[in-house]
Amino acid sequence: MIDQLPVTLADIEAAASRIAPFVHRTPVLTSRRLDEILGAKVFFKCENLQRIGAFKARGAHNAVFALDEGAVARGVVTHSSGNHAAALSLAARNRGVPAFIVMPSNAPTAKVESVRRLGGEITFCEPTIAAREAAAEEIVAQRGATLIHPYDDPKVIAGQGTAAAELLAKVPDLDAVMAPVGGGGLMSGTAVAVHGLAPSTKIWAVEPAQADDAWRSWTTGVLTPGDPPDTIADGLRTTLGGTGFSILRALLDDFVTVDEAAIVSSMRLVWEVLKVVIEPSSAVPVAALLDRKLPSDGRRVGVILTGGNVDLEHLPWRP
Repeated sequence: MIDQLPVTLADIEAAASRIAPFVHRTPVLTSRRLDEILGAKVFFKCENLQRIGAFKARGAHNAVFALDEGAVARGVVTHSSGNHAAALSLAARNRGVPAFIVMPSNAPTAKVESVRRLGGEITFCEPTIAAREAAAEEIVAQRGATLIHPYDDPKVIAGQGTAAAELLAKVPDLDAVMAPVGGGGLMSGTAVAVHGLAPSTKIWAVEPAQADDAWRSWTTGVLTPGDPPDTIADGLRTTLGGTGFSILRALLDDFVTVDEAAIVSSMRLVWEVLKVVIEPSSAVPVAALLDRKLPSDGRRVGVILTGGNVDLEHLPWRP
């Protein structure tokens, strides 16, 4: 089964070469104080410092630059709550083609403004997966643009896996690597990279309890559509894709969920101690360490901090 996965380590290595001119090789930060609080030696891969402020720049550039001239000529389209939307806008601009972006009406203001700044043409829709997909399909029909799915696309997944590959090149002797799950693009790319480069390293996934369709799918073995997600982690308000599901079922060692209070506490903790800005989605794996949801005590754990795009007018700890 593992030999037949839709994304391979070779795909991730090819993606790394393809996207190198367009993305940052983000730093890995540590904090002795956070190690004490979290009970592990933690290495934070800071994708919050990536282009457009999130790891999504990796997958979007890989997908856009892998297209031939005929496929990309009329532009690209996607649906996204924000980070992939901005990433695709940037990748399209770098290739010189239009980007048509479907965003839910409740998308954070900071992410909407980022898309506009990067030249994406926005269509707003109701905040449901069905509405997002329908609006994107209509643009494909009208404009002839190529759909770049935000997470259920092997090229996007391969691009996202380059973050974990860089982490392991910097810190090769990790006991575990962990990341949050929304649509599954980052986590499945991470799983493929870790399995291929460090087979003895554990692969851990974390999801908000209020948006736990991926966790339920993984535990039951049946891809289960989620209820409308209601989580502060806006980047994870998606449903697990079939491509990611097949990879996570094959490669994950453990999968846990965390509550909203732990997400907020962990987000603030990273701001205050590590001195970097992260968004709620980035705090989800940190929350699992803070709440001791995984056997991490004393271990060397890599955490991918997925993004840092926050609406500063609506911080979760403000009254």
